[in-house]
Amino acid sequence: MTEVALAPLGLVLVTVWLMLPAYLANTIASIVGGGPPIDDGRNWNDGRRILGDGKTWRGLIGGTLGGLLVGHLQMTAGAGFFSGYVSWGSSPYLIFFLLACGALAGDMAASFIKRRRGQERGAKSPLLDVYDFIIGALLLTALFGGEWLWYWVDPFTIFILIIATPILHRSVNILGYKLGVKQVPW
Repeated sequence: MTEVALAPLGLVLVTVWLMLPAYLANTIASIVGGGPPIDDGRNWNDGRRILGDGKTWRGLIGGTLGGLLVGHLQMTAGAGFFSGYVSWGSSPYLIFFLLACGALAGDMAASFIKRRRGQERGAKSPLLDVYDFIIGALLLTALFGGEWLWYWVDPFTIFILIIATPILHRSVNILGYKLGVKQVPW
C-alpha cells in the first residue's frame, strides 16, 4: 500500500477513502438518473429486457461525472486528510473515471444477469447487488489504470472491501429509500 505502515483502522479508512469515487458513483447515478434507458427498451434473445428501465444514460453519465467530482474533491479539499498515505498516481482523473465508470458498468452487468434470471428491477439478489459495482470498479481500474491499483491493493485491503462494502451499501440504500431516491431499501 504505502511505505508507511497503517494501523488496521487506518487501513480501513484509507481503503474506503480510495474507493469513494466508486462507492458514490452508484449513489449519484440513482439521484440524477431517469430518462431514456441505455438498452432503449430492447429485449435480449431470451425475450427479456437487456438491462431494464433502471439503467439510464443520465444515470451513467451523471454517476461517472459525480465520481470524477468526488475524486477531485478528495484531491483538493481532502488533500491533507490522509496525507502521506494516499497517492492517486500520475493520472488521478483517469483513476477517478475508471473507478466511477467501472462501478456503474459492474452494476449494469448485474442488471443484465438479473434480467437473464427473470428477475425484475429492484428484485433482491444479495451477493450480486452488493459486490457488482466494486468488482466492476476494480476490474476496469486493473485493466486500464496502470500500476495504481496494484500499489495499494493487497489481501488485507480486499478483505476490507469484502467486509466494508455490504455495510456501506446497505446503509446508503436504506438512506436512499428513506429519502425517496430508491424504490427499495436494498
